[in-house]
Amino acid sequence: MPVAAVPRSNPAYRGQAIYSCLFLPAYDAIVYGFNSPYLWRCPLERLVAHYDKHLSSRHLDVGVASGRVLDEATFPTASPELTLMDLNPNSLHTASTRLARHQPRTHQANVLEDWNLPARAYDSIALTHILHCLPGTIPDKRPAFENARTALAPTGTLFGATILGPEADHNLLGRATVNLNNRLGVMSNEHDTAEALDQELARHFTSHELEVVSTVALFSARIG
Repeated sequence: MPVAAVPRSNPAYRGQAIYSCLFLPAYDAIVYGFNSPYLWRCPLERLVAHYDKHLSSRHLDVGVASGRVLDEATFPTASPELTLMDLNPNSLHTASTRLARHQPRTHQANVLEDWNLPARAYDSIALTHILHCLPGTIPDKRPAFENARTALAPTGTLFGATILGPEADHNLLGRATVNLNNRLGVMSNEHDTAEALDQELARHFTSHELEVVSTVALFSARIG
């Protein structure tokens, strides 16, 4: 579907604005080559394993960035029904090009607003490295969980990962990077804790699991 530029008036503008045509080609090297293994200390391989555990044949990926994690993950079928959702048109183009072999559908939407997707349509939904970019505290990000629950099939799984705030077990460079990114508006996780995320998942889902790997919270949740 056609995509449009994100207006600056959108509350989520600052968190997605960095994903420009100039930044995305360097994204993998910066995020997965350095930040993930050395700052957050949760390497790409750990994220891919999380995907491999929860991916389904009808998958919705929300906040796709460059599409790297999904590109390396293994679907349970050779022909998955894949939908990529992001607010940023550059990310949608980059990820859909990378994953063209799966013939993904692209959908531009704000995770904090109505997704305008069919209810109960997806057996797995991923929110990976997007929650820490959304404005506000974990309770402020509640619409993301509400919308995911609506789009999730009754037996489906929501899963994902998010970088925790400065109170987590960051090293010096990691904490400095988180603080700087919060000042710049690239991140908004100053008050994000594992406890707050655990409470929010419990509010919306019948069962859930949460594992903290260094400074990253890996989670999964189910309705039934």
